[in-house]
Amino acid sequence: MFPRVREIVDPFGDVVRITVEPHPAGALVTLEHPEVPGAGKVMLDGYGADILVGFIMSARLAVPGEMPEEEIGGTFPTRFQLDIIPAAAVIIDQINDEKPFRLAAPLWDRVYAELCLVCAHAREIERRKHAYIH
Repeated sequence: MFPRVREIVDPFGDVVRITVEPHPAGALVTLEHPEVPGAGKVMLDGYGADILVGFIMSARLAVPGEMPEEEIGGTFPTRFQLDIIPAAAVIIDQINDEKPFRLAAPLWDRVYAELCLVCAHAREIERRKHAYIH
């Protein structure tokens, strides 16, 4: 069953690949633009994926206004920001890593829905990992 890989395509042909798989820290969720060289790759644990789900919905409700950034530590320190100029996008910056990942507004709804499923899988991966430890 794992890794679980899905590709989300927006009406303009932009693609985001979302993967969830086991990781020594629990679950690993990755987002990438497979067809864009140098677009970067986001790596999150279950906590980071949950934060991204909430941030996408908050950004959707905030546009055309602004909202404060969100920052998390842990295994994959990340900063989430809303960029509204020139076009609305969620910017995911893996702190001290490569170029920030840009998630354009036309992808938000489908990525949000996919991340809801991914987060459930991540929680199950983490639950199974802890069940084997005891």
